[in-house]
Amino acid sequence: MSGDRGMADIQGNPWRQIATREVYRNPWMRVREDQVLRPDGRPGIYGVVEMTVAVGIVALTGDARVYLVGQYRYPTDRYSWEIIAGYADADEDPLVAAQRELREETGLTAARWTSLGECQVSNSVTNQIGYLFLAQDLVGGVAAPDETEALDVKTEPLPDALSFAQTDGITQAFSLVGLYRAWHQLDGDVRASS
Repeated sequence: MSGDRGMADIQGNPWRQIATREVYRNPWMRVREDQVLRPDGRPGIYGVVEMTVAVGIVALTGDARVYLVGQYRYPTDRYSWEIIAGYADADEDPLVAAQRELREETGLTAARWTSLGECQVSNSVTNQIGYLFLAQDLVGGVAAPDETEALDVKTEPLPDALSFAQTDGITQAFSLVGLYRAWHQLDGDVRASS
């Protein structure tokens, strides 16, 4: 790797912020426009969407079936199958938010939680960080989705969900990261049983 820089090398910020102004705000996000000096030294603007913390849950049954939630996504004008996901409230621990979202969207609770790490959701336009969890030892209950959510819930064998992702059946990036990290975390347990 002569001349190559390792992935762990930290580069300095080549952008310089000159000024910033808020363009829009609602309870879930804030949009700002920054006046900047770009990496080439020329002036420009950069729009940033500041968002609350996201949580994603790969809820896995004892026989290795994953819960998927289907819903229409207004911005893309498409129906989307995804892992269970939502937002953390201000100052809410991501695990607590994940537990709440699992209950709300499916009625499930889980006795065993494993962190699957964090994910920068779309780091060219937003500062949002997503935290992913594997939820196991599930117990059923009654779902209570938000009034803005019209959800379909189904389970699929984890290998089938991954195949679904490979053929554009699951396209939401946060869900893809969660599913593949869960698959890796399980280290062959699901593969051996399928």
